[in-house]
Amino acid sequence: MSAEPLSPNEIDRRLESLPGWALEGDRITRTFRLPSHFAAAALTVHIARIQDELNHHADLTLGYNTVALSVHTHDAGGAVTEKDLALAERVASAAPAHGAE
Repeated sequence: MSAEPLSPNEIDRRLESLPGWALEGDRITRTFRLPSHFAAAALTVHIARIQDELNHHADLTLGYNTVALSVHTHDAGGAVTEKDLALAERVASAAPAHGAE
């Protein structure tokens, strides 16, 4: 998967299909709200597995009933790349099974 930086227009276009995700500075971010702390912790573990499968890791913050992600690609000088969007797509697909909104 390419570690070439994506243009802001390409990022915006791709984020249209990822509700809740946003470009903030040099990263894409998303905060999920879950029904309980246990559900939030379970989603965090699920995200950790996805990250290991993709060999691409986001910054994760576990709150009482929230999980926040922030990701960019270090190999591309801290820019957003296809790797980040692939991770966001996988997380977006997994989150509803945990009751995430």
